[in-house]
Amino acid sequence: MKLADPTQTRGSDPLYFHSLITRRNFLLATSLGPAHLLAGCRSDAERTAGAPLAARSAAAPPVPPDPAPCGSGARGMSTLPPKKPPLHPDSLSRFVDPLPIPDVLAPAELRPDPERPGRKIPFFRIEMRAAEVKIHRDVPATRAWTYGGSMPGPTLEVRSGVGALVEWHNALPERHFLPIDHGLCGAGTDVPEVRTAVHVHGARVPPESDGYPEDWYPPGASAVHHYPARQSAATLWYHDHAMGIERLNQYAGLFGVFLVRDDVEASLALPEGAYEVPLVLTDRLFDEEGQLVYPTSGVAEAPWVSEVYGDALLVNGKLSPFLDVEPRPYRFRVVNASNARFYYLSLSEAESLLQLGTEQGFLARPVALRTLTLAPGERADVAVDFTKLAGRSIVLKSQAFGLVQFRVKGRASTSSARIPDALVQPPHADEKKALRTRLLTLDEYEDPKTHAMLMLLNGSRFRDPVTECPLKDSVEIWSLMNLTEDVHPIHLHLVRFRILDRQPFDADEYRTSRTMVLMGKPVPPGPDEAGLKDTVRADPGMITRILVHFDGYAGRYVWHCHVLEHAANEMMRPFDVVERMPCPPAPPPVLNSAPHHHTAGAGRRTPG
Repeated sequence: MKLADPTQTRGSDPLYFHSLITRRNFLLATSLGPAHLLAGCRSDAERTAGAPLAARSAAAPPVPPDPAPCGSGARGMSTLPPKKPPLHPDSLSRFVDPLPIPDVLAPAELRPDPERPGRKIPFFRIEMRAAEVKIHRDVPATRAWTYGGSMPGPTLEVRSGVGALVEWHNALPERHFLPIDHGLCGAGTDVPEVRTAVHVHGARVPPESDGYPEDWYPPGASAVHHYPARQSAATLWYHDHAMGIERLNQYAGLFGVFLVRDDVEASLALPEGAYEVPLVLTDRLFDEEGQLVYPTSGVAEAPWVSEVYGDALLVNGKLSPFLDVEPRPYRFRVVNASNARFYYLSLSEAESLLQLGTEQGFLARPVALRTLTLAPGERADVAVDFTKLAGRSIVLKSQAFGLVQFRVKGRASTSSARIPDALVQPPHADEKKALRTRLLTLDEYEDPKTHAMLMLLNGSRFRDPVTECPLKDSVEIWSLMNLTEDVHPIHLHLVRFRILDRQPFDADEYRTSRTMVLMGKPVPPGPDEAGLKDTVRADPGMITRILVHFDGYAGRYVWHCHVLEHAANEMMRPFDVVERMPCPPAPPPVLNSAPHHHTAGAGRRTPG
């Protein structure tokens, strides 16, 4: 199955109806009927001009009105900074900087375990602060926002079943240096301009430590989160998740790697220490002075854009670095931390990547791949065997982009290290265990004249009443019906899941008549997706079915598209894991007020 590249989707195409008429059908249409005007949350360049959100057919489901403003909704009368000439990465020398390896952070002390009296667990403290970083030898230092002064931040390692406490301290400036859209949900002028909420992506944590988007804290404040790590060895990562500005905070540099270790992993004798290397992939735009540039719509009061793609592709914060390696196997923990870019990873000279695991643990056996696709938020545990490549240089690339060069030493290694033929069998995906099946749509609405855009999950905004309330410790099938023309990487907090299949359906027929017409047979996941996951690519015109186990904790979490610009524009929804059925009534929204919001959880709306 060929995956669509989101870089090829939008542009200057004419329109979407509210009923999501495709571009192909629009070109066949000879006329348009009268438009119904929609009120509510609006997005993109003309939102503030009072432009209506698209016309819709009578058969299409209505977009619900915005139940409550996300913040004040007011916009500041700001101006966009003047544009400076761009940096042209192609003009720079390649492979002149060594690949930075983030430090593994040592715990500051031991503290009492919140869930097990009498036991102590590691305690870490990480400060978010502005710093200058070097992306390339020949580029001036870049202003960034970092965890602990580096981009990526330090790597955190925790033991499965032991866990850790982490204090996240916000020491960032009080003014943001990237363009805030105050009309986006949670980014109004009634909240501090700079806010943070740290989410460990893939962690099985109690809700108060999950980094819920409204659990933000301003500069000068901290939050202590508990990560019990009651999960298998896995490649996780941490990043900002503050409502309305997550895309800006991550773009500014707030991300890092979080690894869970266990005895099963140790028994596999995989490459470790200097032979286990994190590779965090990001893309950015810079001006000629080396400063970050976040693109905008060109309208100061509504700067949001639907996706951001940079022409500078960074690995661990460096542009086209190199890594000296020995002729032996290496293990790479690959994280796609880009806002919107998909990576199609391969090695030069026709060498294969060996995939060992997905986001939430190992595959049953290594899978040899010519190309590995990673959507935003996805991770892969990968091995490369350099044993037969002594004295050569090979490049890890994404399509035409060279990401990092591996320089293999000429002297043969004496290491006997090898990648085992068998790894860890993931749990069987048994559909019979599912308590219920949910059909959930991925929706996109666009104004035919202004191209103002709104993106929703199941036709609902973030502030709408919660409609997904899985029972704690139950199993459900979530069928993600993608009615848009983009690939959406969908991430569910708290849980891990298995992909069951993807099946094409007639999206045009469903948009116009609400009739489900399946086309062809279900397509099972490929071997690279056969493990446990927490983020899944939902392809256009497909129903992607996942089997989700809601174990661990009860409380409020979120699910969302991990194209960060989409999530910022309402493509994020809360769900409640409940101790009893059915869903409790949704409480009224609680709006943050900045001065007193100094602890995690203060902005949360908990299930009743």
